[in-house]
Amino acid sequence: MTSYAASNARAEMGELRRLKTLLPPELQSWVTIEVATSVNPTLITSEEIGRDEVEIQIDMPKWDRLALDQRNLLFWHEVGRVQADTIPRDGWEMAALAIGLGGAVGELWVQDGLLLILAAGLSGFAGWRLYNKNNGEKVTREAIEADERAISLATRFGYTLPNAYKSLASALKTLIEQTPKKQVRLRYDARLNALKKSAAKAKERMQQRGSAGEFQSY
Repeated sequence: MTSYAASNARAEMGELRRLKTLLPPELQSWVTIEVATSVNPTLITSEEIGRDEVEIQIDMPKWDRLALDQRNLLFWHEVGRVQADTIPRDGWEMAALAIGLGGAVGELWVQDGLLLILAAGLSGFAGWRLYNKNNGEKVTREAIEADERAISLATRFGYTLPNAYKSLASALKTLIEQTPKKQVRLRYDARLNALKKSAAKAKERMQQRGSAGEFQSY
């Protein structure tokens, strides 16, 4: 058992080091990659852990079941989110909402109109921020934009454009098959459909230059 655990730990560290080499040089000093330690973690996600530091967290058991090219493109998708600054921020909105609601109740009790308005305004602003942060259309749009960045990063790291599209499409199909939650599956499906449209446009551009032979239907 000890030997297996040590071997597994070495494999995880090796994968983390490999992924570090897939970071663009301009991100390597402030983006770290770690194994996810939370209960039932997302396959891959990012969070801000300091003023100038972002941590990409990976659920290794799920990650290891993916093919290498699938992992690479999903990793670059996450890097694309970091580049676009669309990763979750500190959850100050919930605290502000609680403070605002608590303040509103308190001011109703003491009947201070001005403070009641201020507390209600704080609650409203925090609630609006929470709605925008969790808005499904916004989340999907940002994910699609991150997919485009992933394709660009893949070509930067030596993939041909057709192979980059093929690998990301394969990864999304696998996630659709493996994901039990309907809402999450629909989001992956929306990304796959957008990717197909993007690939078709890229193929058309390459055909105009006479170099679209590697493209396939996804």
